[in-house]
Formats: sequence, C-alpha cells, structure tokens
Amino acid sequence: MPISPHALQTQARERNSLLAVDLGLLANFALAVVKTLVGVLGNSQALLADGINSVSDVVYYVVVRVFMVFARQPADDDHPFGHERLESIGALVVGSFVVATGVAVLLDAAHGCVTLLLGEAGAGDVAPLALWVALGTIGMKAGLFLFTRRISRITSNPAVAALALDHRNDMLASGAAALGILASRMGWAWADPLAGALVALVILRTGVGILRESSADLMGGQLGQDIHGRLAGWLAAVPGVLAVEEVRAHSFGPWLVLEVTVGVDGAISVAQGDAIADAIEGMLFERVEFLRAVHVHYHPARRQPAAPTAAVPGR
Repeated sequence: MPISPHALQTQARERNSLLAVDLGLLANFALAVVKTLVGVLGNSQALLADGINSVSDVVYYVVVRVFMVFARQPADDDHPFGHERLESIGALVVGSFVVATGVAVLLDAAHGCVTLLLGEAGAGDVAPLALWVALGTIGMKAGLFLFTRRISRITSNPAVAALALDHRNDMLASGAAALGILASRMGWAWADPLAGALVALVILRTGVGILRESSADLMGGQLGQDIHGRLAGWLAAVPGVLAVEEVRAHSFGPWLVLEVTVGVDGAISVAQGDAIADAIEGMLFERVEFLRAVHVHYHPARRQPAAPTAAVPGR
C-alpha cells in the first residue's frame, strides 16, 4: 500500500526535528564535559560557569526529546487531532530554562560587580587553553544555530525554533566568557561582569519571547490578518460560494484544522452544496501547508453577504 503524501510529510518533519535535537544534545554533552574540566583545571570561573550552563542544556534537551517522542504518537479517542501540541509544551520547557539561565548569569554578574566594589578582584592566572575552548564553543554554537534555525523553518516546530535561539544564547554566553578570560589575563577585571550582565539581558529577552510564543500556540492565538485575508479570497473564488461568513483555524503543533462557513444559493440541491464543499476542501488542501482537516458548513447566503470575521483563533 503506497504511503500518502501527508504521511511522507509527517515522517520527514519528525526525522528532521529529531536530528536537530539529537545533534544539539550530543554537542552540549561534549561541551559540558570539556568546559567544566578546563574551567576547573585552567582556573577559569567564566568558563566553569559556561560549562554549568551546558550541563543545564543537556538536561532540558533530554526533556525536549522526550516531549517530541510523545508528540509522535498517533491520534486517539482522547486526542483526535494528534499530540503535536506537546511540541509547544517542550518549547515552554526550553523557555523556562532560558529564563532561569539568564537570571543565573545576571546574578553572577552582580556578584562580580560587588566583588569589584569591595576590592577583592584582580587579575587571574587563567590558562590559555580556557580561552581557546571558549572561542571554539562560539564557532560550534554558531554552526548549530544556523543548522537548527533552518530545520525549524522547514518543520515549523516550535520546540526546534526555541532550541535554535538557545544555541544563539550559548554563543553569546561563550563570547562573554571569552571576553572575561581575556580581560582577566590582561588585568581588566571590570569587563567580565559587564559582559555577563549584557548577555544576561539578551538571554532573558529571548526566554520571555519563547514563553510568549509557545503559550500563544497552546492557548489558541489568532492568525495574522494577511493570512486570514488570503484564505477568505481563495474561498470567495470557489464557484458557487456567494459569501464567506466565518473562518476559524485551530493549531495542533504545525498542523491546522480549519472550520469554514460559507453562503451558497438557497435554491441548489444538497448534492450541489456538497460538491461546493468538496471543492473548498480540495482547494485548501492544495494551497495550505500542514493542513490536517477541513470542516465546511454551508447555508443559504444572506441578501447582503457578510464580510469575513477578523478574529481567527489558531496559530
């Protein structure tokens, strides 16, 4: 029995998403070991803190992968449209860890400032290897960010998109660690907490953005006006449709379920109405990516066709 295009699309999406997660998990595990060991042996507090950050990355990558495995479960009686919303829950987990990391980096920067004010900080005897490890981390994370961001755009997976932003944050954090190590070797102790504070603000902003977007997916936000306008225009162009009265969209991960209400000529037969509904369904499946189901309701058009509603719950 041939595999349907829908099933092939789903398999490709799952394969690419898991590849991005597994690659990030392996990279973070290796970085956590290397940065922690070099941070301790090389007398670098900045690199040690960055290594601890990588350890936390490993933990929530494992959590995200578990969520994504459960999200692959087929639809059942309790979840007729599948379990893809678990991906948005995974994005919430990532966002929470990103915010926690930002707070930790900010507190560490504040501690460094207090230490400087008390006159307890000075030039550190940091091993040169620590600086090279930090610079290597920047390069690796830059590559992972570009790769994961490309996968997130292909799959429309919110968890993968959140991981791409986390790679970018790790790149910035490693950059701050590199600056701190270099400054420590040159005797400029004030540069370390300043760089850490700036990076913490960027990390916090990213984490809040991830939480906001993933929460909107779970709570049923609204499609943009431009998308709604295109849908209404396509529906109005279907032969037999006299009015587009309502379009509602419900998101389940990247997938959409559309509910459409149109007005037709009240004198046509039920069979003709069903033919119009079939034409609408076929047109939408052809034009809308990641469309899982369409529910079409039709009834006699009003004398004055109503404009399509502006509020469209969905992604």
